[in-house]
Amino acid sequence: MKPRITLAETRLPDGSTLALQEHDGRKALLIHGQQICGPATRAAEEELARLASAPFRPARQPKLWFVGLGLGHTLAAVGAELKQKRATFTVAEPLAALPEWHRQHLPDSPLLTDPRVELETDCGPSALTRQAGLLHAILLHLDASPTGPGNRPWVDDRRWLSAAFEALQPGGLLAIAGSRPVPTLTRRLQRSGFEVAEFSVPASPDAKKSRFLPIWLARKGNAAG
Repeated sequence: MKPRITLAETRLPDGSTLALQEHDGRKALLIHGQQICGPATRAAEEELARLASAPFRPARQPKLWFVGLGLGHTLAAVGAELKQKRATFTVAEPLAALPEWHRQHLPDSPLLTDPRVELETDCGPSALTRQAGLLHAILLHLDASPTGPGNRPWVDDRRWLSAAFEALQPGGLLAIAGSRPVPTLTRRLQRSGFEVAEFSVPASPDAKKSRFLPIWLARKGNAAG
């Protein structure tokens, strides 16, 4: 049995430890030994990217905002879907160690290879307020993305949802993926003004019997012209 190798570790603000591990050539981020980003989330992250990008393939300068860097799976998939050279992919990642891990251990990361990627450190409401009316899509994974106050997902914060709505262009999408159903999320998004569609994607597309993971696409108003 091949060993798990810990490539890097860092302490999070709540005192827990985030680790980057490699096993059989595959990398994952873990907290308390539980995978929050890696093979278990990759299929949902890539499908999230495909669904969120599809309406904006004709856009000349699509602007997308990512809540967290993770292992770069969502970012890489968006970059493959949207080929426009003048696209802007802003990654809001508050943990300084994570971009550094990409530089040290993930040489193929789009953070290093895609010049359209920009980094910022704030993924809260104030950062979104600065993007008012500019964004085509905001992408978030309920497990892999940084959390908000009280270590809760940012979608639990009404101020954040309001700021996300205002940051989007008409027709823009707040695209959310998770590892399990959240029965209250659709209604919460609707109360914030979004039109919501739910999807399910297989956790392991090649498996004979796979569990399904939820994706929510929350749309702002009418499609942009």
